[in-house]
Order: sequence, then C-alpha cells, then structure tokens
Amino acid sequence: MPIDDYYLAHLLAVCWFVICWAGYNRYALFKGRSTPCLASVLHLYREDWMRRMLLRENRIADASVIGNLERNASFFASSTLLILAGILTVLGASERAVSLLADLPFVQAASREMSEVKLLSLGVVFVYAFFTFSWCMRQYNFAAVLVGSAPMAGERHVTEQERKAFAERTARVISMAANQFNYGLRAYYFGMAILSWFINPWFFMVVTAGVVLVLYRREFHSDVLEVMVYTQTTMAEPAKEKRE
Repeated sequence: MPIDDYYLAHLLAVCWFVICWAGYNRYALFKGRSTPCLASVLHLYREDWMRRMLLRENRIADASVIGNLERNASFFASSTLLILAGILTVLGASERAVSLLADLPFVQAASREMSEVKLLSLGVVFVYAFFTFSWCMRQYNFAAVLVGSAPMAGERHVTEQERKAFAERTARVISMAANQFNYGLRAYYFGMAILSWFINPWFFMVVTAGVVLVLYRREFHSDVLEVMVYTQTTMAEPAKEKRE
C-alpha cells in the first residue's frame, strides 16, 4: 500500500470517529427534546423527587442519594486517572508495545509514530472523560447545597410558586450533573472503540459506528426506558348489577 493511502485511511478513520462522537452528542441533545429518552424521562422523575422532598421534614435520604450519585462520578474520575497513567506508561515503552501488537493476528503493521498517535488520541479521550466526571462531581455538590437550602414543609412565608420554582431549579441542576456523567460514559464507550484502531483503521470505523448504535439503542429504545415511560395501572371493573 502506498504511504499516502496508508495515512489517508487513518485520517478518514479519525474524521469518522470525530463525526460520530460529536454528531451523536448533538443528535441526542436535540432528539431528546421531542422524543422520550433516558435523559428526558429521568428529568421528569427528578422534578417529582424534588417536589416530594419539599413535603418532607427529614431530608437525610435525599442528601444520601445525592452523595451516592457524587461517589459514582468520583469513582469514574479516579478510574480515569489510572487509565491515563497506564497510557503514559505504554507511551514510555512504545517500541515494545508495537512489537507485541505486531505479533497479534489481523493487526495491521504500524510505525512507532503512528502507534504513539493512537495512544495520544486515546489519552485525549480519557482526559476529556476526566474533565466531564470532575465537573459532574462539582455539580452534584451544588445540588447538595440546594437540597440543604430547601424550604421546610411548614414554612408559611414561602409561596407555592416559590416551592415549584425551587423544585424545578434543583431538578435541573441534578439533570445537568447527570448529563455530564453521561458524556463521561460516552467517552468510555468511544475510548473502547479507539482500541480497535490498533488493529485496522477500517475496523475502527466499523466499531465506532457500532458504538453509536449501542448508545442510541440504550438511550432511546431500551427496555428500562419503556418501563419508566409506561406504568401499567389496574382499571376498575364496573360494578355488576345484582339480578336477584
């Protein structure tokens, strides 16, 4: 294969990867405004959660839920740092990594420079993931402050309109934090797709498209979404007339 065609294939793969990732983020954002998805449905549940929280005197359980959500983001943020440390370690021994990959079946031969570009691209993805998870943690901190400042159920000077506005505002902050967490998870998905780049750029493009399909299926057509959208209710049977 001529060297120009070799680099052209990798360039096309990178462009396809960026288009799929950025394009799906934009698509999911706009599609979720008119179509039920995990993000939009969960936001409605968060609004219900905040409205019911304002009716309770004891908010320990609510604060505990916020803390659990923050710990999930913290776990992924710390895990991302470990992954970045591993990528930097492999960069320091790129020659050995290239020789190991060359011995694997179906792996296209690559130069040291190209292997380093792939590793750096993988590092950029997980750096982005770290920033999204860390920002998610901060937003959950903001949500915890809002929960702590929520008006109590017996406060008479707080109007019903103010309570409704507070519930909507707090639910929106929690949803913003959840969206950042979702962006971080998507970075993990696409980071896994980059691993296929070490095999072949065309296989990388196929795996990237597969990641988009998996994300779309889970966020817009998953079984858990169907359960959250539709709740079966028992219809009351009409009373039977007694003929006796």
